[in-house]
Amino acid sequence: MTVSAEFSDFVCELLSGLGEVSARRMFGGAGIYHDGLMFGLIADAQTIADYEAEGKGPFVYDGKGKPVRMSYWEVPERLFDAPGAMTPWAQNAYQAALRAAKKA
Repeated sequence: MTVSAEFSDFVCELLSGLGEVSARRMFGGAGIYHDGLMFGLIADAQTIADYEAEGKGPFVYDGKGKPVRMSYWEVPERLFDAPGAMTPWAQNAYQAALRAAKKA
């Protein structure tokens, strides 16, 4: 999956309820950052159920011929039409990233 700059800008705008958000290219996609911390599409034990309830799965990429499963999960499509609804998901993902950073 290659993410265009236009789409990255669109996603950052959707997440603006969180404050300043930026995107950086990685794995052919883009990591979404707030206050220097990547939080885009991340899930942990506290948020996985939300993504699963929406029928979403983790980000998977081809790593030398075999799939590699990441801890980042796909955002439900319905949120792309509702910036206000996207903000709580972004807040939950950012909190998950903060918890993960404290463990590191």
